Amino acid sequence: MSTTATSSARPRSRFRKLLGELWFQVIVAAVLGIAVGILFPDVGANLRPLNDWFIALVKMIVIPVVFCVVVLGISSMDNLRKAGRIGVKAIGYFLVLSFASMLIGLIVANVFRPGAGMNVDPATLDASGLPESSGETLTFTSFIDGLLPESLFGAITGDNILAALLVSIVFGVALNMAGPVGSPLANGISALQTVVFRIVNWVMRLAPLGTFGALATVVATYGAQSLQQLGYLILIFFGTCLLYVVVLLGAIMRACGLSLFGLMRFLKAELLIALSTCSSEAILPQLVRKLQVLGVGRPVVGIVIPSGFSFNLDGSAVYLTMASLFLAQALGIDLTWQQQLVMVGVMMLTSKGTAGIAGGAFIVLASTITAVGHMPLAALALIVGVDRILNEGRVFINVLGNAIAAIVIGKWENDFDQQHARRVLAASPAELEQIERDYDRGAARPGDEERRLPVGDTSSDDSPSQQSTSATAHIEHNPAR
Repeated sequence: MSTTATSSARPRSRFRKLLGELWFQVIVAAVLGIAVGILFPDVGANLRPLNDWFIALVKMIVIPVVFCVVVLGISSMDNLRKAGRIGVKAIGYFLVLSFASMLIGLIVANVFRPGAGMNVDPATLDASGLPESSGETLTFTSFIDGLLPESLFGAITGDNILAALLVSIVFGVALNMAGPVGSPLANGISALQTVVFRIVNWVMRLAPLGTFGALATVVATYGAQSLQQLGYLILIFFGTCLLYVVVLLGAIMRACGLSLFGLMRFLKAELLIALSTCSSEAILPQLVRKLQVLGVGRPVVGIVIPSGFSFNLDGSAVYLTMASLFLAQALGIDLTWQQQLVMVGVMMLTSKGTAGIAGGAFIVLASTITAVGHMPLAALALIVGVDRILNEGRVFINVLGNAIAAIVIGKWENDFDQQHARRVLAASPAELEQIERDYDRGAARPGDEERRLPVGDTSSDDSPSQQSTSATAHIEHNPAR
């Protein structure tokens, strides 16, 4: 009798625990959103505010997270040369990956030619449905204008992530150079970070609502008609994204001695939220925390992740060249390889710094078309209806690519605990939950750098990272199965 009661209670307790998992709630919300969009399109079309409100709450907290993480990462360094070295390595890595991503999109579009045979007459295109920002040209001058804030603290309270990143770097360097005098301020920012991440946890619990509203709206607005019209382009693009993740990102992870699928499992909640809301910015705070739990040093995470979401948009890079060639092929415009390479060069410049801009890749595409002048701007009307669908692949690669970038730079800087990361990626759900609790307890103690960072001591500029005192000890006590 007691055995039967125990066995029946166990599945119920497991099911209740599953219901409490954020990733599972996001999946359920996504299924419900798609169902509402198909069965009740009038209702689904009016649910967009749910996603808009969730994104607004995330944007509210992103800038404070960037400020705390970047300032504490730089101010904790004993040698500021390390900050510069991390920045240079990160930018170099971003440029190489962006260029490779654009070439991949270029090659795939030339081989499969998804727009060939459409023979669209440019005079018949209606550009009235394009976003208002599509006609804007992104120039180097406008990029610098957006980078410079009107005031020091205005950048921290605003919504421009690039300006906030600049101010955070300057503030962190100044705090580092202030020495012991700045210690109380550093402790205060450390305490602020604890509070900010608590707010992040609260906001992320609302992700299922954002997911439900976003997918209900998309399915109700575009439905299956858009998929049928441009199905070949969608199929080719998502196939390219899949190969990009498995082949290129998989090779990078193997070079780092880690499992790509283990990392995807570790970041499943963040990836699902990014996919459902089509916003990489929505998971930036959680991604920062997860990478520190994984074993990447705070200085590396603090510099690579915020800058990566502005300069390392690999999914967008694949999309830009593929979409541009698709439009040219649809209009019957034959671009030479020289013209295509010029287009890639322009996109390398215009694609940087669009973080925080809704549909940033679409705006970059419009800016490139305007700058190169090889086709009319109205051509964008051909893909504006499915841009939201294509954004799914872009966001997934952007998020996963930036997480891997932090691992690569951390390993390059000897500020990454590889053994700890392997244990984390192989840990069972119960063990992983305990690891995160241990990390959070350590992070809640201002001034305790060893417990706050899973990677250990970074005080020596060139010394390898050591294991976390609390989290690693727990895993060693409970070896991963």
